[in-house]
Amino acid sequence: MADAIVAEGLVKRYGKVVALDGLDLAVPEATVLALLGPNGAGKTTAVRVFTTLLEPDEGHATVDGLDVVADAKDLRSRIGASGQYAAVDEYLTGFENLEMVGRLYHLGTKFSRDRARELLEQFDLVDAADRPVKGYSGGMRRRLDLAGALVANPPVLFLDEPTTGLDPRARLGLWDVIDELVSGGTTLLLTSQYMDEADRLADSIAVVDHGKVIARGTSDELKDQVGGERIELALDPGASLDDARAALIPLADGEIQVDQHARRITVPVADGSSALVAALGSLAGRNVTVTDVALRRPTLDDVFLALTGHQAESAGNGADEADVGNQSSEGRHRERAS
Repeated sequence: MADAIVAEGLVKRYGKVVALDGLDLAVPEATVLALLGPNGAGKTTAVRVFTTLLEPDEGHATVDGLDVVADAKDLRSRIGASGQYAAVDEYLTGFENLEMVGRLYHLGTKFSRDRARELLEQFDLVDAADRPVKGYSGGMRRRLDLAGALVANPPVLFLDEPTTGLDPRARLGLWDVIDELVSGGTTLLLTSQYMDEADRLADSIAVVDHGKVIARGTSDELKDQVGGERIELALDPGASLDDARAALIPLADGEIQVDQHARRITVPVADGSSALVAALGSLAGRNVTVTDVALRRPTLDDVFLALTGHQAESAGNGADEADVGNQSSEGRHRERAS
């Protein structure tokens, strides 16, 4: 299987700030790669290089076989992109926004109108199709912007924080759309701060920090790097945390974590189900009352914390998080289609 997106040694500097520091990446055709990382890690800068909005200072990148610098004009007609913030013209209707994108892609009047109506239905915007976008909610604007990225049925799609501002129903709807696109052969590079989103959608995940890929693999492979299963226990207010910890030490396959305030204990274990039975028996033998118990694998949040040293953050003010939507809607669409 060929790679639809390739980056080799990408470097991008903003003054003294190095946003990309030798980024290497490869995304096979018809797959989803999720880029995860803290604010300022380089995710948005990488997307802007891939979508020809920025030229790298060093390194090389291709998308759909085209060089992002030398073939930028041809490449723009073969990609779709949606930034962190909706870039739509609020004085046009939803239908007119999507029709305009089609015309800028030189898709013809009839196709542009038909495609606009199709996408408005797909993104649950039919009732608002003929209303000016200035009256749309934030979530509606976000859905319209995402629809705009799909007008030309691009073979490669870049979505930077695509579900920011969407309600749970709209998020699930977008996930279904992504599934359909990838099943049809579309390649997708996705940045996200939502670990469940990456877990659900991505064939492969790349964790980026300080402008470099620091880990790469499937969701399960990354979780395995953190460790095995964990037993989580909540104790009765009258139970002794010290007694509980002492009872669990022989079962632990790593450091036991004790949350004094929440009265919770987390125990890494090698053999989950057997260890759980043994833990409950040992605690009962010491008259330690358990009010809640769970056995779970590490989550992507655990992976993120282990690899970067802190929790995933919401979209913010990192050097790479420059507002893609600060461009005017007209300029944004010209870049898509020119």
